[in-house]
Amino acid sequence: MKVMNSVLRVLLVDDNQNDLALAMIAFEEHERSTQVTTCNSGKEALAYLRDSNIPLPNVVVLDLNMPMMSGFEVLEAIRCDPLLQPLTVVILSTSSDPGDIQTAYRLFASSYMVKQQNFGDFMEQIDQFVTYWRRCQFPNVDRQPTP
Repeated sequence: MKVMNSVLRVLLVDDNQNDLALAMIAFEEHERSTQVTTCNSGKEALAYLRDSNIPLPNVVVLDLNMPMMSGFEVLEAIRCDPLLQPLTVVILSTSSDPGDIQTAYRLFASSYMVKQQNFGDFMEQIDQFVTYWRRCQFPNVDRQPTP
């Protein structure tokens, strides 16, 4: 059973071009079920999210360590905006610092993932991410009907 419009829309926010490129390679494995848009800064991401001509993503994937506007500041801005507040925001960071994780959840991050350093492990991490969030957003997609 397939549901119309069951493409997971992801906004990926990271200032590091190499990290964005690797993430896009990982997401290519899911190109039929996932549409990924990238932003290079927190400011760019907020402008994108506030553009009423663009549908909101199902999930925002946000790096923490960005210049000028950190991921925490972006998350806080999302949670303070009544139109953006309901968005699912997942932190994807190299930081495993317990203080960063606590701060993210205190600011109501939906999830926190520590970026895997090995590319094969990162590919698996993105695979699990897509599978999980597609099931959350589209619970009836790709499930076999019960007899």
